[in-house]
Amino acid sequence: MSDQEQSVRLSGFLNVDKPVGMTSHDVVAVVRRALRIRKAGHAGTLDPLASGVLVVCLGSATRLSEYVMASTKRYRARVCLGVETDTYDAEGEVLAVHDASGVTLAAVERALEPLRGEIAQVPPMYSAVKQGGRKLYELARAGETVTRAARPVFIETLTVMEWTPPIVTLDIVCSAGTYVRSLAHDLGAALGVGAHLAGLVRLASGAFKLEDAAPLDALLADPDWTRHLIAPSAALTDWPVVELDAGALKRVLRGQALPDSRALAGTLAQGRAPDGELAAVLEGDGTRWWPIKVFARSR
Repeated sequence: MSDQEQSVRLSGFLNVDKPVGMTSHDVVAVVRRALRIRKAGHAGTLDPLASGVLVVCLGSATRLSEYVMASTKRYRARVCLGVETDTYDAEGEVLAVHDASGVTLAAVERALEPLRGEIAQVPPMYSAVKQGGRKLYELARAGETVTRAARPVFIETLTVMEWTPPIVTLDIVCSAGTYVRSLAHDLGAALGVGAHLAGLVRLASGAFKLEDAAPLDALLADPDWTRHLIAPSAALTDWPVVELDAGALKRVLRGQALPDSRALAGTLAQGRAPDGELAAVLEGDGTRWWPIKVFARSR
């Protein structure tokens, strides 16, 4: 098979353990070049400071990236109390230093309580959130600071894993769109001593776990790297499955709806071909499944 044919046919995800110091874009560029893949992207940015799970999408699986990005995330975060930075992390300029020696574990626990559950979170100035048509980090680099609208996020788990003052290590399970840097900043503000994110590891992104991730260097050096390729349906493991027989598959591939009383309005489902491959993303309207994303058949 030629490189071009392989690039067209390969589709799926790579669960990469991103190293510290690289951007998510850097990782995708290296993977695309080293593995000779024409179409690749990632499902959820990790800052250069962070390591851990970065889901790289190949081929038609790039069309599923939005569902991976929308999944629940888990992090291990190291928060340094007493030092505030403009980016809310260790890469930023130090704005203020406070004495945090009087902070106790009990005080940290109390300060974490209102940060759990559904909260309104203000994104950092150094973030890709757009305001007035411009990304906040562009405004920040131009020396501008603007009032940012708070956004709802859900913090399912926020617990102390380790307490070695002035560092507190947190276990965080949160909704997509949560800025862990903002959690660190808000914790410092609640304690009255300031804080910034000193280190971050993404432990999970939906169904993709760090213990299953391949280190980037090892992946690129593996002559049989396709063994790390994860089927597109792996991103949708918590969705209902609609088994498509040959007739239903033909209808779906033509963009036609399938009558089904189980097709609850707004529900998303996997449309699986007889060979088990993901053939389409289906959405229910109450009485029918409609194909909203259809995938070319590999065989």
